[in-house]
This record gives sequence, C-alpha cells and structure tokens, in this order.
Amino acid sequence: MPGPKAYGTFVEITSLVGALGFARTVDALAGLRLLAIDEFELDDPGDTVLVSTLLTRLVEAGVRLAATSNTQPEDLGAGRFGADDFLREIQGLSAQFHVLRVEGEDFRHRGLPKPPMPLGDQEVSRRAAATPTASEDDFASLCAHLGELHPSRYGALVDDVGLVCLHGVTQVVDQAVALRLVVLADRLYDRSLPVAASGRPFDELFSPEMFAGPHRKKFQRAVSRLSALARDGGSDEMVVQEGSASTGGRPAA
Repeated sequence: MPGPKAYGTFVEITSLVGALGFARTVDALAGLRLLAIDEFELDDPGDTVLVSTLLTRLVEAGVRLAATSNTQPEDLGAGRFGADDFLREIQGLSAQFHVLRVEGEDFRHRGLPKPPMPLGDQEVSRRAAATPTASEDDFASLCAHLGELHPSRYGALVDDVGLVCLHGVTQVVDQAVALRLVVLADRLYDRSLPVAASGRPFDELFSPEMFAGPHRKKFQRAVSRLSALARDGGSDEMVVQEGSASTGGRPAA
C-alpha cells in the first residue's frame, strides 16, 4: 500500500493523545495511509470514548486501520467496566473493522515455564557492574520515578540500556503503579531488554485482586513478558565484561 504508514501499540496511541492533546494527535495522524495498532484493548470508559472519537476522525480523513486484539471488536470492554453505558461507542468501533480470526490457544495458557528464581542482591549488582550499558535501580525508587513521567516517555527511558537490574521487587497493590509497570514491561519487551532482579518472582508481582479485576489481561501479559526477560537476564551470558553503568538508584534516562 503506497503512502505513509505508522505502527504503534494501543497504549502508545493513547499515550500520544496524552502527550500531544487530541487535536494535535489527529493532525499528526490524519495524513497517514495506514495506521496499524497492536494489542487493541478497552479497559475503561475514558479509553472507549477517546479511541472511538479518534479513530472516527481518522477514518473520515481517509486513514485505513488495522489492529490486533485478543477480543472481538463487539466484545471490547465486556466484563471490564460498565460496557452497556458505552455500547454505542463500542459498536461504532466495531463497524470500522473487518474481522479476521486467527484460531489457536492463547500462548499464555500453554504451560510456559515459571519465572526464574530471583537473584540475590549481590548477584544483581555484579551483573550490573559487568555490563557497561546496565541500569541498576531499587524497585520502589523505580516505581516512584515512573509516577513522575508520562507513559509515552517510558521507551526513551530505556533506549540506551542493555540490561535492567532491579533490587527488591515486591508485590504491587496500587493499581496506578501496576498499570505503569505494564507499560514499562511492554517497552522493555519491545526492545528485548533482559532483566536481572532480586526480591519476588514476577508471577507474584501483582496481587490476586488485580488478576480478578478489569485489567486482568494486561497484568497477564506483563507477567509473561517480564518472566521471559528475566530468563534472559538470569543467564550468565549476560555478564560480558567488567565495568559499571549504575544509575545510583535512579532509572537510566
């Protein structure tokens, strides 16, 4: 298909609106021939109205849409919030797409290996010191720092990082913090960044109440991705040479 095209995850698209504002986002995307959106999902009424309005404006401007999702368009939001109150918006979104089903079992239910056992703090520091492009941070400090940044900046936060080293991973009980970690996990996974961590294993990162709530799929995806990155970060192949790129308890910028 000739003409300019763009790709982004659903979170990146909504973050773009947060960073630029709605009108500037429409202006920035309206000249595209195709907008491809990965991991399309609706978790709350605000996203439903925002995305419905944005995509409607883009379609009116001649932009074609392609999206991947684990949920049929007409079922977006079902069981996650008061979807009945936003049925018109959901149906409007559904009308923008022709659905192609890809049959198969969800990979998250195929018996993937459990996350590796966490490393000790000394081992995490050793790996950070041996990897010149490593970041080394306290988990609580990282969570606090993420709260100071717009999620659209999380990717830039780790652009120059080759190994993410975390001390003292704990279970997260605050949903706002948990959702920020979901975005960070996506950005780490996009860049295939290995993670070396002490504390709790990543399958204990989110509380059971969160897995029973409306953002269940997001938390499952984050655990799956962080677990895969932790398997990479726990390999001795990551320890390549002496040197340190410790950030002194602050996330690498």
